[in-house]
Amino acid sequence: MEFLTGVKEKEALEISELLETAETGLCVKVNGAVHTIRDMGTVAFVILRKREGLLQCVYEKGSINIKLKDMKEASTIEVEGILMENEKAPNHIEIQMKKVKILSMPGEDMMPLPVSKWKLNTSLEAKLNYRSISLRNLRERAKFRIQEGLTRAFRDFLYGEGFTEIHTPKIGAKGAEGGANIFKLEYFHRPAVLAQSPQFYKQMMVGVFDRVFETAPVFRAEKHNTKRHLNEYTSLDLEMGYIDGFEDVMAMETGYLQYAMKLLEKEYKKELQILDITLPEADQIPAVHFSEIKEKVSEKYGHRMRNPFDLEPEEEQLISRYAKEEWDSDFVFVTHYPSKKRPFYAMDDPEDTRYTLSFDLLFRGMEITTGGQRIHDYQMLMEKIAARGMETDGMEQYLNTFKHGMPPHGGLGIGLERLTMKLVGEDNVRETTLFPRDLSRLEP
Repeated sequence: MEFLTGVKEKEALEISELLETAETGLCVKVNGAVHTIRDMGTVAFVILRKREGLLQCVYEKGSINIKLKDMKEASTIEVEGILMENEKAPNHIEIQMKKVKILSMPGEDMMPLPVSKWKLNTSLEAKLNYRSISLRNLRERAKFRIQEGLTRAFRDFLYGEGFTEIHTPKIGAKGAEGGANIFKLEYFHRPAVLAQSPQFYKQMMVGVFDRVFETAPVFRAEKHNTKRHLNEYTSLDLEMGYIDGFEDVMAMETGYLQYAMKLLEKEYKKELQILDITLPEADQIPAVHFSEIKEKVSEKYGHRMRNPFDLEPEEEQLISRYAKEEWDSDFVFVTHYPSKKRPFYAMDDPEDTRYTLSFDLLFRGMEITTGGQRIHDYQMLMEKIAARGMETDGMEQYLNTFKHGMPPHGGLGIGLERLTMKLVGEDNVRETTLFPRDLSRLEP
């Protein structure tokens, strides 16, 4: 019998440990996947791929227990050798190999994609079909490290602002946003739907915790086949009570973006360099009324407005261009969206009920956030539901919450994949989605 007392200390070192604690000239042990092998004749460079990047190992014929041909690209190995400095090597260090243990070998000699190349010049379809292989490419992998940083920042920042993290169900009786874009399913002989957002639950929990957030998937049965739409995506959601106005929600998102950019700059420098990313400034973000910015864009760029109640993708691009040219900002809040384009729970502007106290955040030409102030008065909520001719079936628990008092509150949802896409400079949201789900793709 034995007792486990915590995380086991490993003999094999990571790159950061080699850089921080190991001395050159010492014998060390490392492991990793063979990223590529460069055979120079009597000497070969075996490049290992590890979670922190690449590590160069030097193979000299006749001085190691195995032959070079016994190691293949994509095999995993354990190496014992002497740590040396080399300014030309990744991270300026290398291992002079003395002993090699093969941990696993690939079942096929040929890789389906050239993952060891700096840039994976292949089609998006090929990358998605071989997703677990394509992400072994350092640049492809780096996108999702950046995405991790954005999610990590969201959590850390909101914890610091007094938010409670919640986890809400993704199967429900009714969609939170209505409309036809709902995936329907049978739930033990009862009709059910996949959640369009955690909206109802977020609002209900404001009455419990005051401030809540969640990072989770949401589902939209939209028959779009565009570069910006997915049928399942990750939403960074928050809801906050006791607000003075929807501006408090925009200010909270501004704070998050400032925190996220600082975290990326500090903790993800390597990925930023790999992807050649210039982080946007978020010190101050302009906010402009929906109708005002449409007029400004129409006037400056000669754009004819076709839809007075919504923003078309072209208008999002022009508004972002305007914000960059006029205010030198990569971000812009568009406020006071028309009421007919917002869900029933959006609070109307008391000064002009054609508009709502809501907003979208545009980033480099694309909407990445929708948010605003919610109706917190039960009677007002019921009146708006009635005015829209809606049924309340499936919303009883949500509506009952408001019968027993709710504070003024508001919130938002950020599309994680879209935010990542625009930050890393991609033009298709599938590039920054691990395993996309769209009209044609259910695998891998």
